[in-house]
Amino acid sequence: MMRLIFALLLLAGLGLAGFAIHTAQGRFTQYQNALAQSQNAIIPVKDVYVVSRQMRYGDTLRPEDVRAVAWPEDALPAGTFDTMEAIFPEGDKKLRTVLRVMERDEPLLMVKVTQPGADAGLAAALTPGMRAFTLQVDVNSGVSGFLRPGDRVDVYWTGGGGQQGGITRLIHANLPLIAVDQQTDEERNNPSIARNVTVEVTPGVVAKLAQAQATGRLTLALVGVRDDSESDQVEATLEEILGPREVIERRQICTVRTRKGAEMIQIEIPCPTEG
Repeated sequence: MMRLIFALLLLAGLGLAGFAIHTAQGRFTQYQNALAQSQNAIIPVKDVYVVSRQMRYGDTLRPEDVRAVAWPEDALPAGTFDTMEAIFPEGDKKLRTVLRVMERDEPLLMVKVTQPGADAGLAAALTPGMRAFTLQVDVNSGVSGFLRPGDRVDVYWTGGGGQQGGITRLIHANLPLIAVDQQTDEERNNPSIARNVTVEVTPGVVAKLAQAQATGRLTLALVGVRDDSESDQVEATLEEILGPREVIERRQICTVRTRKGAEMIQIEIPCPTEG
């Protein structure tokens, strides 16, 4: 009896072992087939030119600075070059100038270099259809020297006066800076107090900013690098800040100017009553 039970258990074990071996062989065969299919798969590629070394703003792009690499066609960046003739149509006679920093093996893009023979001036960096407009700033309105080309700013206008004591309003958000004073290099990191900043805007925004700058005071607010939020319509009046009573009292302060020798002094006097 014991021998019979032992024989049955042995047969059952052999059966299970055989089933496991058969299953493993099937899985291994499937893996080999999948591997063979992936190796035989053909990914269409296309020659794309990349820079062979780090290129910085203002560098002259030469034929030895670029090389062709195979790039998947379905992942081509916009604005790449696929032939040396497209990059250097006139050979060494007219070379391109680098507008933005590029790391080694980074694809060479049209937006990162000038036209052949052109300098890395401001006009070369403008997006088609956009205009460059300069705003006057100082240490208070220009974020105390923290602005650099490539940053984004919100533009606030303060003006009005009248019965409400003036108003401050956000007139445009997320404007890109393309130059600070005469500097257009985005890699510049030494702080300086800017007197002028240049933004890239549409012609319609140029008219809006020109009118705002002529009728009031502009103040800039720096936008964070990772901030993709949309700014709401924002405005504040003097009455909202001080309260109606303090604004009225402020308006009732009257002064008169008088000359004392070569000095002009201002003296506070009682305001005339209405009636």
